[in-house]
Amino acid sequence: MPIAQITIMEGRDDEKKANLIASVTDAIEKSLGAPRESIRVILNEVPKSHFGIAGKSAKELGK
Repeated sequence: MPIAQITIMEGRDDEKKANLIASVTDAIEKSLGAPRESIRVILNEVPKSHFGIAGKSAKELGK
């Protein structure tokens, strides 16, 4: 059972997250030949204040 864990910054709407899950599922199915029913995708959303870029938080950088 393939499991993909993806960490993203908070703020994306449910439609974008659903599209990401579908696209990753398609990629795993195609590249590994895994049955769709066995594929799991986990999205971890991180607050912008907890996501660092070049020594500053994404919130500080206005990302």
